[in-house]
Amino acid sequence: MNKDWKALYRQDQVQEEPTGYLVYSESILDHFKNPRHVGEIDDPDGLAVVGDPSCGDHIRLYIKIEDEKIADIKYKVFGCAAAIASSSILSELAIGKDLDDALMITDDDVIEAAGGMPAKKAHCSLLGVVGLHTAIADYLMRREKGG
Repeated sequence: MNKDWKALYRQDQVQEEPTGYLVYSESILDHFKNPRHVGEIDDPDGLAVVGDPSCGDHIRLYIKIEDEKIADIKYKVFGCAAAIASSSILSELAIGKDLDDALMITDDDVIEAAGGMPAKKAHCSLLGVVGLHTAIADYLMRREKGG
C-alpha cells in the first residue's frame, strides 16, 4: 500500500474526539488554572529551550541540582491549556527525584498523572518531558566540563 505519509500529519486528517470537542480532566483544569513551579531560576544548573517559538508551543525549563536530585524546577511555557497543565504536572513529578529517576519520566507518566488527556492533545505532554531531559543533559555536560 503506497500511502502519502505527509497526509497523516495534515490537521484536517486528525481524528476528532468522539464528542466532537476536548474534554479535560479535573487535574488538567486545576494545573492549567493554578500552574505549579512557574518562573525562572537565576544561575540554573541546567537549562533547556524546547519547541519552536516562531510557530508553536515552546518551553524554557530551569533546574537546580543538590546531591544529584532536582531541588528546584521552574519553567515558562507558551502553548495551549494542555501544554501549560502538562508542564505543571511534569514539574510536580520531577521535583525531589534523583537524576536517574527524573530521566525515566515519560509523556505517558504525565498523561497518567493528569488522569488522561484528549488524544488530540497527547503530544503536549511531551514538551515538558523533553525539556526536563534536555535540562538534565545540559547539567551533566556542564558538570563534565567543570562549569
